[in-house]
Amino acid sequence: MRSILYDLKRYKAIDPAARSLLEIILLYPGFHARLLHYFNHFLYNHKLYFLARLFSQFTRWLTGIEIHPGAQIGKGFVIDHGMGVVIGETTIVKNDVTIFHQVTLGGRTSEKGKRHPTIEDGVMIGAGAKILGNITIGKNAKIGANAIVLKDVPEEYIAVGIPANIFPSKKEA
Repeated sequence: MRSILYDLKRYKAIDPAARSLLEIILLYPGFHARLLHYFNHFLYNHKLYFLARLFSQFTRWLTGIEIHPGAQIGKGFVIDHGMGVVIGETTIVKNDVTIFHQVTLGGRTSEKGKRHPTIEDGVMIGAGAKILGNITIGKNAKIGANAIVLKDVPEEYIAVGIPANIFPSKKEA
């Protein structure tokens, strides 16, 4: 319950259009997808894989957001707008991460094991970005809209372009 309340408060803090917690609860598909992921991930962790996938497909139908039930997601995760977001099975998303619509956190191989990205605390991922493979996006990094990221991004860096070029943030420049 604390994680859900934390998520709600983070939505309110991040989105200037959010007028109330009730509005977020009733009208935000990113919040709905995250809330349902808690349940789907619980089923997945208890080896109820078919049910976890079944309910995750329902979540996808309901919200337009596809989060594999095996994905590990920390508290304060915000999906703003959300339509078309895809998060793969072995993805790890730490705390206070914000992503926008059409983002893919996907794999580059069909091999078993860790094949999706790890997103550290405080990362912001712009609309349409694709982060592919077993790579790490460092703490407080920013990924620009439509960037295609295929290699690690250090902490506090910015990645933009296709393929992404990586630059220090203005704080470090």
